[in-house]
Amino acid sequence: MHQLNELDASFLFLESETTPMHIGGVYIFDASEREKALTFDDFRDYLNHRLHLAGFFRQKLMTLPFNLDRPYWIDDPDFDINQHLESVDLQGGGYDALMDLAGERLATLLPRTRPLWQVTWIDGFGRDTLLPVDGFALVVRVHHAAVDAFSGEEVMGKLLEYTPDTPTKTRPPAWQPEPAPRAEQLLTRASLNLLRKPFQFMTLTQSTMTAALRDLLEHPIGRLRAARDVLGAPRTPFNRNLTERRRLHNTSIDLARLKTLKAAIGPDISLNDLVLGICAEALNRYMVRHGIDTRESLVALTPVSVRSRSLRQPTGNQMSAMLVSLATDEPDPARRVARIRDNTRTSENYREAIAADRLTERLPSTLVALSTRLYSEFHLAQHYQPAFNLPITNVPGPQVPLYLKGARLVHQINSAPLFHGAGLAILAQSYAGAVHVNLTTCPDLVPDGEQLAELIETAVEAIEANVMAGMDK
Repeated sequence: MHQLNELDASFLFLESETTPMHIGGVYIFDASEREKALTFDDFRDYLNHRLHLAGFFRQKLMTLPFNLDRPYWIDDPDFDINQHLESVDLQGGGYDALMDLAGERLATLLPRTRPLWQVTWIDGFGRDTLLPVDGFALVVRVHHAAVDAFSGEEVMGKLLEYTPDTPTKTRPPAWQPEPAPRAEQLLTRASLNLLRKPFQFMTLTQSTMTAALRDLLEHPIGRLRAARDVLGAPRTPFNRNLTERRRLHNTSIDLARLKTLKAAIGPDISLNDLVLGICAEALNRYMVRHGIDTRESLVALTPVSVRSRSLRQPTGNQMSAMLVSLATDEPDPARRVARIRDNTRTSENYREAIAADRLTERLPSTLVALSTRLYSEFHLAQHYQPAFNLPITNVPGPQVPLYLKGARLVHQINSAPLFHGAGLAILAQSYAGAVHVNLTTCPDLVPDGEQLAELIETAVEAIEANVMAGMDK
């Protein structure tokens, strides 16, 4: 048993019928190198032998009356893997049918009476150049309260294999669920936690003001300009209240190509700077195409993993985040990448001062829940300037192929949760020599999302052309 931290709990309270808070995506496998086809029963047996690799597989939520304190993860004594798996025959359908099905599943809430994950096995592909003939797909959903994008990638790395050779099956460790705690014990803990909150908030305020003042004194002019850029994002058509519809779009870029481009722009440009610059150029072109005002720069919320520094637990949310101006008001796409580099460096000190986990540890998640519900019910996203326009996350992944019982993972389309006021999220994930840029959209706010995915490639070409033109001068 362990208690959710405030950041994990906030994802539970943020959830509504139109804002499911799970991550995951679509994983497409090619099984043509296997001697015989892989079946749903094979997959269920495979997963059943790996449940011990991540605690959330067999843990469910235990909440307190009136949400007096954060929920707890406890072992589910009635755990049944069959409640978390389903099999769907696509009956000759192609890539579009697969993505339609994935969109339906990703728009569906996970039931909170059992562990918060679900996997849909999909086979029966028709002939489609985007799908392997002898293949299958997994649509994976795991609640954001259990994993973040960074730990989710670690879990997938543990569940899959680094070689096509199937290892000898071993018996998994015996599992005996721990008894649930007594309610009176948790109520006593809740009382103590409530007493600590005012003092913790005072500490947060003092440290935040100190760090911000120190940063301002060190670099006054540049910091004031950067602060102005991110203190208010422009209102756009995709910064409104969401509907329940979801759609995934994806494109891939060769990683070596991006590294070459990064080096050509400048020695201090990071891959993350370049990814943000590519997204900024694509967004700018999409907005121009749809007649959206581009005079003000878009602002992105960029989550950053702090797992390597804390290592508190293998799953859950261990993130910080920073607001970054995407400099979409800069017409030169290569110079825009350099400006984004400066903006991200500026945001780092503020990220240290008000990291997401530190802030939520000192603010009750129930207060976050109330604020979010009011924001949603009164449609405030339609009337007030947003704090940011969209989240953009860059997650490093393995650069070698992964396998599931000899079937090779050939494509992954990762999803991210959407919040009221942000109908678009971009998650870039590297895998096997490519960077997969994944877009989760609410199509009622972001129409023609496939155009935005296509504009990612156009953006790379524009930055390359701009860099080459600068070299010729």
